[in-house]
Amino acid sequence: MTDTPPAKGQLITGRILSGLVILFLLFDAGLKLVSPETAIKYSPPGLGWPLDVQTMYLLGGLLLIPTLLYIWPRTAILGAILITGYLGGAIATHVRIGSPLFSHSLFGVYLGLMLWGGLWLRDPRLRTLIPLRTGAGA
Repeated sequence: MTDTPPAKGQLITGRILSGLVILFLLFDAGLKLVSPETAIKYSPPGLGWPLDVQTMYLLGGLLLIPTLLYIWPRTAILGAILITGYLGGAIATHVRIGSPLFSHSLFGVYLGLMLWGGLWLRDPRLRTLIPLRTGAGA
């Protein structure tokens, strides 16, 4: 299989999906790093995480680093893998405390689908690794 570049529409769609995810993740990480008191104020109670400034700095850093890796094309797949781990922790936390399913618990799934979908659309290496097959013989 060859690494064929994505079609123009596919590339634009991938960049839009990735861009939306990147904006959200940078906002979330930035809030935790720049204004941890605000992040604490708007965190739901009972998450099981200490709601203190040091924890917000830690969570912000743990999200910022893989997001920056995701932005850079050479390390985007590594960034996506690390962000997926972070989102998995968020999903598990929300499931554990009984958050509403579709709005809170599955929000990380929605972000993950956009994250990987955007990357798949814009990166021929990932499409080679994970091809979509259609038809009866697939």
